[in-house]
Amino acid sequence: MSDDDTEPADERRDIDTGALVDALARFGGSDAERRTVARQAADLAASRKHARDRSHPLTADVVVHELADAREGSPAERWNWWMGALEVAYGGYEPFQVRRYPGGDDAQP
Repeated sequence: MSDDDTEPADERRDIDTGALVDALARFGGSDAERRTVARQAADLAASRKHARDRSHPLTADVVVHELADAREGSPAERWNWWMGALEVAYGGYEPFQVRRYPGGDDAQP
């Protein structure tokens, strides 16, 4: 068993995607965009990569705090900015970037 498998049970919490979708409203964007960001955050939390790299679990509060550091942008733009910073610092965050979301600028009619 690796060290990654031995984290305490309270560190294995899943991110509250509903609370995150609601909290992301402060950054604008559509509901579909906010849900997409929340899903990506849930995938990142489930991977435990953030917890290993940053030594604390990914929560809705952590996401909102980090995205607030972006100078501007919609939830997806802010999320991608943060994922880019984590990619530079640690590597392996590119798969968690938002590429498309229903109703986004690049969505097909």
